[in-house]
Amino acid sequence: MSALGRVLIVGGGIAGMSTAIRLAHHGVTADLVDLDPNWRVLGAGLSITGPTLRAFKQLGIIDEVREAGFFSPTVKMFAQDGEPLAEVQNPQLEPGIPAAGGILRPTLHRILADRTRAIGGDIRLGLNIESLTEDGQVNVRFSDGSERSYDLVIGADGSMSRVRQLLFPGAPTPTFTGQGCWRALAERPAEVTCAEIYFGDEVKAGVNPCSPTHMYLFITSAMPGNPRIDPVGGLDQLSDMMAPFRGTIAKVRAGLSSESSFNYRPLEALLLPRPWSRGKVGLIGDAAHATTPHLASGAGLAVEDGLVLADEMTAAPSVEEGWTRFEARRWNRCRLVVETSLKIGAIELAHGPQQGIAALMGMASQALAQPI
Repeated sequence: MSALGRVLIVGGGIAGMSTAIRLAHHGVTADLVDLDPNWRVLGAGLSITGPTLRAFKQLGIIDEVREAGFFSPTVKMFAQDGEPLAEVQNPQLEPGIPAAGGILRPTLHRILADRTRAIGGDIRLGLNIESLTEDGQVNVRFSDGSERSYDLVIGADGSMSRVRQLLFPGAPTPTFTGQGCWRALAERPAEVTCAEIYFGDEVKAGVNPCSPTHMYLFITSAMPGNPRIDPVGGLDQLSDMMAPFRGTIAKVRAGLSSESSFNYRPLEALLLPRPWSRGKVGLIGDAAHATTPHLASGAGLAVEDGLVLADEMTAAPSVEEGWTRFEARRWNRCRLVVETSLKIGAIELAHGPQQGIAALMGMASQALAQPI
């Protein structure tokens, strides 16, 4: 049983919920606040790599994830015209977990939220924080005017973190990379049993099964000037980008209609220089290291952050030492993902050789397979 006192987690996303669940494993129940009064998550599907599945196992949710998602070790690669190029087999990192797969983002959110509610912490929604002051404890004023004091405050509030703004005024914010990512859900044909990636002349497209019945489409494209995408006209733009493709991408395009839901987000990245903490307050997840989806590792890093932070905080002689240990374990791994993802994106923007991308992905895959 840990002697760690009152803990506040700001942000109810993957990083925040993972931290709350792992702290409960050590006997610590945290308060959690989230800005969204409905505690929703946006998005379609999420690719899951072996390291992320390993983290889910350590967090204790692997059975729920396996039941809800779709898993295969295979990735098939195609040219724009549907001609097969290669087939890659992802290795299984540990017995009892799949090699790779996908899951619906709302489904993963539900699994984590159900577990977070079950551990009994005080969850307050529709709240942000207004101020932080430290005088032995961290005094927090919330957006509803209430105040509470904590021994540890964890900023897990995403790439536009309010905690980061308060903790490090003037700190860098996420930077647009020049690319955008489009996603849409579609029913999964029986013949689509693994992830498929299509390399086009201008964009990269693919599908990944993310439930027993559905798959998600993803397209990564150059977006000069970071334009705003209209929710109505954006569907036509998505369809136009899919037009040169054959194979499964063409089938998904044929099924698009005015009822189809899609989402678009500009790809932004941030690697906050160390330190990520000051006193008893610190940052995890996208608040410290927002990445692009090129290595499918953003969610995995968030879960790993929660595992490592909870373990170090409950073992360290002080909160400040816990933050120091956390950063020491996480810095190189998070930097690898952010910087390698940016390099891959830069090659794609320059229409560089696929061999360079494959080499970077192979290097990163070997490194991320190592224990956290």
